[in-house]
Amino acid sequence: MGTASSMLTQYDIEEVQEHCDHLFSQQEIVSLYQRFCQLDRNAKGFISSDEFLSVPEFAMNPLSQRLLKMVDGINFKDFVAFLSAFSAKATAQHKIELIFKVYDSDRNGKVSFNDILEVLKDLSGSFMSDEQRERVLSQVLKEAGYTKDSSLTLDDFIKVLGQSELKMDVEIPVD
Repeated sequence: MGTASSMLTQYDIEEVQEHCDHLFSQQEIVSLYQRFCQLDRNAKGFISSDEFLSVPEFAMNPLSQRLLKMVDGINFKDFVAFLSAFSAKATAQHKIELIFKVYDSDRNGKVSFNDILEVLKDLSGSFMSDEQRERVLSQVLKEAGYTKDSSLTLDDFIKVLGQSELKMDVEIPVD
């Protein structure tokens, strides 16, 4: 299942569907496999950081370095599982779990004030000063019932973001 020259069997497709909680149709999985094989230029069965950066939309994303930590060396099944958070069928919790992982760059299961500040810096670039970012973030946390010293868990993220309509849907073109 890992090389560009191989084809997906019906069993492979069903296994991948199971792995991603059936958030993609069989046709979408085949399309994703074709795209995976295009990115896996050396047919190694995984995609490297450099290969991900060959996708202009990915390379231009202000969070690309954080995302690279999550996807470097990813195989096809995990590639589909990662993308499943962007499926129109994904639950809000599934989407929030991905967002949490983006913020929790040290993978300790907690997001600190500084973790959020770093993401805010990535997103705002030079448009905001460090002082402005700290003020904005302190105010947002205060309004949500947290302080600068709080560490947010996944449950906290679900509590705060679970009420919103997260739009992270990506359409998978099928031939």
